[in-house]
Amino acid sequence: MRLKDVLVSIFSLALLASLVVLWLSPAGVTRVPPLTLFTLQGEKLAIPDSAGRPQLVVFWATTCRSCIKEIPGLVDLYRELGPHGLEIIGVAMQYDRPDQVIAVSKSRKIPYPVALDIHGNSARAFGDVRLTPTSFLVSADGRILHQTVGEINMDNMRTMIVALLEQKKLAQADSAEESHHAVD
Repeated sequence: MRLKDVLVSIFSLALLASLVVLWLSPAGVTRVPPLTLFTLQGEKLAIPDSAGRPQLVVFWATTCRSCIKEIPGLVDLYRELGPHGLEIIGVAMQYDRPDQVIAVSKSRKIPYPVALDIHGNSARAFGDVRLTPTSFLVSADGRILHQTVGEINMDNMRTMIVALLEQKKLAQADSAEESHHAVD
C-alpha cells in the first residue's frame, strides 16, 4: 500500500509541475490574434492591449440570466483592480440587438467598456464562442491564461488577476532597475 501512495504522490507532483510549466510558458498557451473592437461610445480597443495591461474579456448577452447576474461582480472587480492596470471588456454577442445592449449597459451602470460583436469576428477569434457567459483572462502579451464558460468565480478570478498585476509590477521594477544600472 505504501508503494501505491508513493506512486500517486509522484504522479500528482508531475501533474502539478506540468500545469505550472504550461501556466508560465509563453509558447505553450494560446495567443489571441490581434483584434480591434469598438465600444458603445465609439472608442477603439485593441486586444491584446497595446499598453501592456492584462484584460478580462467577457462574452455576454442581454438575454443570458447568468451574464446579467455576474455584472455586479465584474463592476466590483473593475472598480477595485482597474486603477491598478486591469482592463475588463464586455463583448456583446452577435445576435444581441445594439439597442438592448445599450439599455442594459445603462441600467446596470457598467463602468467598463462594452463592445458590440456585430459580425461575430471577436467570438471566432476566441475559438468560436457560442455559450454565454464565456470569459478569457488575457495577459499583457496576448496569451490566454484562463478561460471560464459559465459564471466566473470572482474570488478565484480576483486572485489570478492580482497575481498577474503583481507579476507585471515586479517586471517593471526589474526593468527600471536594469535601466538605472545601465546609466551608471
